Amino acid sequence: MHEETRLPRNGKEFALFLAIISILSVNIIAPLFMGFEFGFSKDVYIRTLQVIPFVWICVILLVTLVANPIVNQLVQKFVAPADGFNARVLFTILFSVTILSILLTVIGTWIGLREISMEPIRTFFYDWPRNFFIAFWVEALIAQPIARFTMKKLHVSQERKAVNAS
Repeated sequence: MHEETRLPRNGKEFALFLAIISILSVNIIAPLFMGFEFGFSKDVYIRTLQVIPFVWICVILLVTLVANPIVNQLVQKFVAPADGFNARVLFTILFSVTILSILLTVIGTWIGLREISMEPIRTFFYDWPRNFFIAFWVEALIAQPIARFTMKKLHVSQERKAVNAS
């Protein structure tokens, strides 16, 4: 069976893959969410930068502890063995973004406002569709492709070193 070069093959590569996706996503998505919620200004952007590290930690924990186990099960139910790489990636992105956008619409607001309140729950059905839309396209068009490109280049480099060593 052909080994996929665009995906991580071990724990270290998965950590790099996750770091690329999460850092890109949080640094693009959070400022957009905050801008749409509070207006696009320098002050809002500075406040966003102050909470991004906490949001990033939350994203890493949610991806590894909540989203990935659920996404892996869902992808198996919706993707047939004969389906290609792009179908698997698209379903993975769709399910990941759905789960994370639901959770982060509430939790991210709590982190951003530095308080736990009912406000993100009251405004959930107004905020979540916008959040999902932004997150989906950032993942599909920016973060995931860059992370997969990095994995492919890493694997090409590893294969070249292995050939040169033998």
